[in-house]
Amino acid sequence: MKVVSSVISIHSSDTAGVCSSLYELGGLTVVHDASGCNSTYATHDEPRWYDRGSRTCISGLTETDMILGNDERFIDSVVDGAKEFPGCRFIAVCGSPMPMMVGTDFDALGAEIEKRTHIDVLALHTNGIKSYLDGVNQALCAFAEKFCCENLPKNPRKVNILGATPLDFSINGQVESIREFLTENGFEINSCWSMGSSFEELTRAGEAGVNLLISSSAKKLALYFEERFGIPYVAGVPIGKVFGKKCVNALKAAAESGSSSLLCLSERRVGTQAAVIGETLWSSSLCCALQLERGIDAHVLNPLEKEFAFIKEGELDVIGENAVAEAFAKVSAVYADPLYKPIVPEGTVFVPVPHEAFSGRCFRRDMRSLCGQNFEKGI
Repeated sequence: MKVVSSVISIHSSDTAGVCSSLYELGGLTVVHDASGCNSTYATHDEPRWYDRGSRTCISGLTETDMILGNDERFIDSVVDGAKEFPGCRFIAVCGSPMPMMVGTDFDALGAEIEKRTHIDVLALHTNGIKSYLDGVNQALCAFAEKFCCENLPKNPRKVNILGATPLDFSINGQVESIREFLTENGFEINSCWSMGSSFEELTRAGEAGVNLLISSSAKKLALYFEERFGIPYVAGVPIGKVFGKKCVNALKAAAESGSSSLLCLSERRVGTQAAVIGETLWSSSLCCALQLERGIDAHVLNPLEKEFAFIKEGELDVIGENAVAEAFAKVSAVYADPLYKPIVPEGTVFVPVPHEAFSGRCFRRDMRSLCGQNFEKGI
């Protein structure tokens, strides 16, 4: 049997993506599971847990529930939980591996809970096996479909930031630096999905003239907003001064023309000197900045779901540790989370770029924002 990983870590799950993306929005998020998913999420994937509370809980699924399919107990527990939180804005229910194995119908459960509580329910189809990208995409799209207002006046200088969660941008000032960068360049932040913006601000996303997509975790949301509200998007994290300026120009052009831009792909070539691995929109943006400011030719390796990837022809999906190690052996430098270092060949330059969705809080003190900045020595 092929070993997928024996040394390196795995990325946060889809359930963590749901909980993270809805954390600040005043709802009740329930993961249908025994207990493990909640403790892993709280202790490893959610840095805000220690500073601000959120209504995130577990259903306490038992072996008997699994065998007999006791959906009524789950419904009752969620209904009772909602009563304990007056002013609850919504309820989100999502699954883990065990409900997947018995074919739990979350749409039906959500409809029944909504009927009994008279609270809007987001029924999400996670299984604890896919990565956080799937969970965030599901949760944000469901929230937008349910709550975003129609027929709002558009302002071409307003921008929505899409894909901001601590799983990709930790609580060390990265999202704040992107906000500040956009404001300094003449934009008004309309909403940030979903760190630092209120429930009400997100519902008025349709006012924006353009969206800045900073993570593939919101790729489906960007496409949804483009179709529903006609808001174009620019895909790119404004890393470095040169690429940051290109992001600003692309946002202005998109707001004027109404056409979206895959800037992180169009502004770079596929190089062979170095490899960048991680969430692909951020990785692709880093490649752009490396080529534009340091003359380093790099390419992206995608360890996550292909459907969300921002990669160019000739770049690789690396599923499993062996594939990653083989890809690392073909380059002279690797830009990756420190947990990848044990499988980097001896003699290959290793540049650590911690990713919270991969290594949790282990290297948070070493994370830094590169938005609109000149690269520090070693990057």
